[in-house]
Amino acid sequence: MKIVIAGGTGYLGELLTEFYKKEKENQIYILTRKQKLNKGNVHYLQWNGRTQGYWTSLLENTDVLINLTGKSVNCRYTTKNKEEIYQSRLQSTALLCKVVQKLKFPPKVFIQSSSATIYKHSETKLMTEEKGEIGIDFSMDVCKKWEQIFNSYQLPKTKKIITRTSIVLGNKGGAFPIMKRMTQFGLGGKQGKGNQFISWITEEDYINAIDFLKDKEAGIYNICAPNPIKNIDFQKELRKKIRVPFGLNAPRWMLKIGAVFIGTEAELLLKSRNVSPAKLLNLGFLFQTKEFKEFSMEC
Repeated sequence: MKIVIAGGTGYLGELLTEFYKKEKENQIYILTRKQKLNKGNVHYLQWNGRTQGYWTSLLENTDVLINLTGKSVNCRYTTKNKEEIYQSRLQSTALLCKVVQKLKFPPKVFIQSSSATIYKHSETKLMTEEKGEIGIDFSMDVCKKWEQIFNSYQLPKTKKIITRTSIVLGNKGGAFPIMKRMTQFGLGGKQGKGNQFISWITEEDYINAIDFLKDKEAGIYNICAPNPIKNIDFQKELRKKIRVPFGLNAPRWMLKIGAVFIGTEAELLLKSRNVSPAKLLNLGFLFQTKEFKEFSMEC
């Protein structure tokens, strides 16, 4: 296959690159702001996510285009950072769609990243693709506009898929290493009331889900394990896994103060993401890890 990954030098992009490059006949093209040397069947193309360049012609005859571009939300929500979070997603998505519209032989599949945080805080209702409720706050608005931009372009020759991805558990990047360090430092008790749900997926299941969906019908898919877990139970299991005997509880006010010092937002820990991968399950996707207690820390 010919695979193009926009934003492919980030955590999730590198996971997918490692997976697809194992098949030597695959040719992988990474659109990145970083200048990197090509290696084997992986080719790096410099872009800024805003303007067209020499990379546009390389999208011709692509089997799968995956867009993961966007500034990390693991930061303080200052006016400047909010604008960068919006624009890094909206501009790159619009640019790719405009380019694809003009191609003679456009990508067969376009997988557009979104986030499971598009659903509102819920400690009771399980959010599926069909019945999930989308509320109003900064994070949800980012996701809504991200998807609206993607959906506003008609790409008749390209199958369009949106993936609403939860926290991906792994030691190589994302939020999980931070969670682990906090627990190792004795801060692994419940956060806030501890009733908020964490929706999660392992690296292996994330990769397999993306690969699985490239052959399925267009639409929106939740990318998460079937069993979200309450924060208090997640922290208890995490302490058990890394052999830490105790963990101090962190009330809401403490998390808000702590978030300022480490340059992030308490919402990332306090929001209840109670999400179900209903469509993946209905299609027969087989999760390798369904419960957090089954998750291997060696992954």
